[in-house]
Amino acid sequence: MAKVIHVHLLQQIDGVKRRDWYFSSLSAVFTVFTPEQVGVTKNYLLHAGLSGGGVIINKRAVIRQSTLIGRSRGVSG
Repeated sequence: MAKVIHVHLLQQIDGVKRRDWYFSSLSAVFTVFTPEQVGVTKNYLLHAGLSGGGVIINKRAVIRQSTLIGRSRGVSG
């Protein structure tokens, strides 16, 4: 299973219409957004304990890490 980082924007960012964004890593979040836009730094997120189902909520965004559930090939069901 792969992890997925969900960023839900609480404030409008100029030129960005989407509120929900999904990333494959914490580092990937900062290829799209600046720390100012999401309200936290990459270093903060790396040490925040998101892997245990934690959630970061601030005035700019809600950031959580979840598991992407998929089906293995060759498994019927």
